[in-house]
Amino acid sequence: MRVLLTGGAGFIGRHVLAELLQRGDDVVVFDSLRDDVHHGATPDLGVPLLVGDVRDPIAVRGALLHDGGFDAVCHLAAKVGLGVNVADLPDYADSNDRGTAVLLAEMAQTDIVRLTLASSMVVYGEGLGLCGEHGAVTPAPRRESDLKIGRFEPPCPYCGQDLAPALVDEQARLDPRNAYAASKLAQEHLASAWARSTGGVVAAMRYHNVYGPGMPKDTPYAGVAAIFLSRLRNGQAPLVFEDGGQRRDFIHVRDVAAATVAALHGHREGVRAFNVGSGKVRTVGKMARALAEAVDGPMPEITGSYRLGDVRHITADSSRLQVELGVTTAMSFKEGMSELAQQFS
Repeated sequence: MRVLLTGGAGFIGRHVLAELLQRGDDVVVFDSLRDDVHHGATPDLGVPLLVGDVRDPIAVRGALLHDGGFDAVCHLAAKVGLGVNVADLPDYADSNDRGTAVLLAEMAQTDIVRLTLASSMVVYGEGLGLCGEHGAVTPAPRRESDLKIGRFEPPCPYCGQDLAPALVDEQARLDPRNAYAASKLAQEHLASAWARSTGGVVAAMRYHNVYGPGMPKDTPYAGVAAIFLSRLRNGQAPLVFEDGGQRRDFIHVRDVAAATVAALHGHREGVRAFNVGSGKVRTVGKMARALAEAVDGPMPEITGSYRLGDVRHITADSSRLQVELGVTTAMSFKEGMSELAQQFS
């Protein structure tokens, strides 16, 4: 299969590229090499690299038609990160949503009908909670007045009681709660509109907390593991927000790449979302402790600090990925943390 891989020079993109090549696919990478990620360097990827911005119709058109065109597009190009401030909205909307819209509009002028899209678990917001009185509910937004006094659990929207977290599947209500999350959901909606108009096939991969080799070291957009390890590398204790009890699903980047390529090859009809997680729930505090132990560094400090746009718990049921595409995760949490710590040592 001939594949155009957008964002293929990035952290996840390089691992997806390696997986595609292992499968025997013919790959061309299209990447803007944005300065805040690549710092002016041009990587040697071992495949053709077309430098351009997905917001530029001329550049995108040229990429899609490169050397006779492609059978499929794997779209990873995006501005990633926290996106918790209202001021972040224009940049995320421009980079992610406009960029995706331009790509899809140009794809509609070609014979390409297969798209795999990098989405995110952040589209669920707080996901699903269990109330002792009202059962499974969508958690109400957390109030800053509660966060200030250390009440971190999201409340039941009906009675205000704290909720127990639960796994969410792909049918759960979508409730993005920051700029990045809103942009990822918009990308999914744009891809769905493209598919309806063109008869295209879309696999939207809702990645969980991705970590592994090649993760950027010193950027706030790298994810919580990189932030913790950056401090540990400098002999400082990781600073854990809230009480460290935030539940997440940490998944190794090679498992993410394998799932993405499996969807590119295996999903063949309509629009389908896939949760991409390890299936193992862990807390942010536990990750911080595991990393500190792996590098024999100082134990984490629980700060009680918070970001209003953050979600408390988000862990999803990834069984659809296994049942429909035969994907299972290979990397254990302990092995993955040890490997990551070695990279940052």
